[in-house]
Amino acid sequence: MNPNDLPQPADLLARGFASHVVQWARQHGPLDDAASAMLHHIASQLSLASSDGHVCARLADIASASKNTGWNSATLRACLTDSGVTGSPAAPGAQPLILDDDDRLYLHRYYDYEQRLARRLMQPRAALPQIDPALKTRLNNLFAPNQASLAGRPDWQKIGAGLSLLSPLTIISGGPGTGKTTTVVNLLACLLEQNPDCRVALAAPTGKAAARMLEALRLRAEHLPPAIQSRLPAESFTIHRLLGVTPSAGEFRHHAGNLLALDVLIVDEASMLDLALATKLFEAIPTTARIILLGDKDQLAAVESGAVFAELSADPTLDPDYRDALAALTDTAADLIRPAAPLIPTALHNSVIWFTENFRFSKSSGIGRLSAAINAGDADTTLALLRAGDDPAIRWIDSDTAAPGASAMQAIFAGYTGYIDAVRSCTGSPDTLFTAFNRFRVLCAIRETPRGVIALNSQISSHVRAQLNHPHDPGSQSAWYPGRPVMVLRNDHVMRLFNGDIGIAFPDQDGVMMVYFPDGAEGLRAIAPVRLPEHDTAFAMTVHKSQGSEFDEVMLMLPAEMNRVLARELVYTGVTRSRRDVVVVGGSAVIGGAVRVGVVRESGLVARLGAGLGAGLGAHV
Repeated sequence: MNPNDLPQPADLLARGFASHVVQWARQHGPLDDAASAMLHHIASQLSLASSDGHVCARLADIASASKNTGWNSATLRACLTDSGVTGSPAAPGAQPLILDDDDRLYLHRYYDYEQRLARRLMQPRAALPQIDPALKTRLNNLFAPNQASLAGRPDWQKIGAGLSLLSPLTIISGGPGTGKTTTVVNLLACLLEQNPDCRVALAAPTGKAAARMLEALRLRAEHLPPAIQSRLPAESFTIHRLLGVTPSAGEFRHHAGNLLALDVLIVDEASMLDLALATKLFEAIPTTARIILLGDKDQLAAVESGAVFAELSADPTLDPDYRDALAALTDTAADLIRPAAPLIPTALHNSVIWFTENFRFSKSSGIGRLSAAINAGDADTTLALLRAGDDPAIRWIDSDTAAPGASAMQAIFAGYTGYIDAVRSCTGSPDTLFTAFNRFRVLCAIRETPRGVIALNSQISSHVRAQLNHPHDPGSQSAWYPGRPVMVLRNDHVMRLFNGDIGIAFPDQDGVMMVYFPDGAEGLRAIAPVRLPEHDTAFAMTVHKSQGSEFDEVMLMLPAEMNRVLARELVYTGVTRSRRDVVVVGGSAVIGGAVRVGVVRESGLVARLGAGLGAGLGAHV
């Protein structure tokens, strides 16, 4: 039997869930064969949708996935209504399924999360504050260096910081190099001058993203007075650590009944937030606190269900009173503060800013043009830019064979030459190895196949190990050798290691192999290999795992054939992990097909926000 014909875990889970739903329905009353078959199909499709990251499923899509031409939204709705296992927004009860008036079908827990998040987001906000002249002066002085490069254009970084001063919720979306960190540094300077005792927390979904956020903030804060620098946050948190993990899975120490003690929360890489974690985070934040979400609406969404950041950042509309207030605060003409048209109208007016000007890559640069074409879904321009070869920052290895091919492997080995030299010459603390390791990375779309993470890590490890021939390498009897990079795959709160953390193996002063992890201000922390949670070699990683990271050079390795995970968001995220150079490996059909496909995750969050507004829960529009 072909392994591809075997049932996948998601399929097995869907079948099991569907069988349970049918059994629950039979406990409520008789169920004939036709109704059983329809309900089984509905529940199975809903489970598969959840496995694919959707918060809900549309009845029309569930019907179209069936071979039964007599099934449609109306017949499915009637079946669910009669099943005894389906609640409604007005009467959710304890039913496992919830069906709303717009034919969205939910697992109960996801509907509950969506409702709770919308309710928290639509908390009433106070009237616009009076403009403090001292605050205005401070803000404009901090952003004064931007003026030389703007040539009369509005300073959206300053406008974004100004909006954060006026609004309790600000969502800033922008790609790498658009100035999100600079904006936050100057915003914090304003807040800390205004209130030296302001309690600020920095957080991100992963430890890697949290550490990078803190490092970037320190680098961007060098222009601030020493007194302000000393009051900036000294540490950053994963969201799980900030909320306080408990022995109960999915439960945290901080929640709606035990709020976090903070005045300002800044969340970086917020595009990685899934619906459940976003709900729990927002519920644990006092309604008096200021919240700033930073992310890129065009990046990959969370691995788990939902595309929360993309939905929250979809509408950058600013109402006239906010435009006037921002104009007065930032010394910007009101008619210059013209936000882009919304992707979809939402109730979060006066909360969203899009940064579109890239200070790392100009619009005319190779990576700038390439990422813009990918983002626009323009496959023809994307392929033309790759074929042109007129920018040394972009290289295309046109390869559609099952295995990567000699050119790709040679490029990979060349990319890690500097790291091999660093490991070979390292005789003391391995801290310099992290800098060398982060200069190049292979990013894959998938884990399996010869172009996936597993196969490539095996080949790269063999090459690196042979080239090193290190005296402390114990040989083939051990997987551990000096310079082996590993990524943690499972949170271990006892060891303070989290999913996505990167460590490097190196012998200590006694020649004992240890794995070193960055530990903030403490430098490096050494852990014995046997104490590590589940982990994997990390010369190659998935694009999903690379979110929150940046490297000098990136190789994006695409599969030989189209795959369900391929979409423009994945290609865009992979390309924009590079600070300088990118190598794309893939055939033209795969690249073009991926760029043409956009990820759409079904959700009702925007509708819930609108319903909350109609119910008088907020004052955003």
